[in-house]
Amino acid sequence: MKRLMLILALLMAPIFTSIVAAPAYAVQPDEVLADPVLESRARELSKVLRCPVCQSENIDESNAEVSRDLRILVRERLVAGDSDSDVLDYITDRYGEYVLFQPDASGGNLILWLAGPVMLLAGLGIGFSFLRGRRPGSEAPVEALDAAEQRRLDEILNK
Repeated sequence: MKRLMLILALLMAPIFTSIVAAPAYAVQPDEVLADPVLESRARELSKVLRCPVCQSENIDESNAEVSRDLRILVRERLVAGDSDSDVLDYITDRYGEYVLFQPDASGGNLILWLAGPVMLLAGLGIGFSFLRGRRPGSEAPVEALDAAEQRRLDEILNK
């Protein structure tokens, strides 16, 4: 019984560690700013910037070289006295809106922001009208066959 419990514990260990473990940051010790206020601002900005190589990680979690360059650039701009929005504008101007996890909902992006909900509503409307048209009793009434049509049908069925 003890062996079974040990085997189960070993098998379940990766699941528990992935749930309990904190995210691993790729920030190197030489990148960390001495001022804790600036460092916390840099960490907050790093959460909203996407790694251009990894695409699904922010620059704090990514080990890619370009993410390291972006982390250093963010910290340099903060030390230079830029506000958070100035830093984001500078990086967006340099790398494009792709590096933002949530691009602005304006201009051409507005079409992309609204396309999903509009298509959902259109799909729901089409589905509703389709299902409403298929309700029982909504079909056109079927006319009875006249005598000539009935004779022809009987001949076909008798063959």
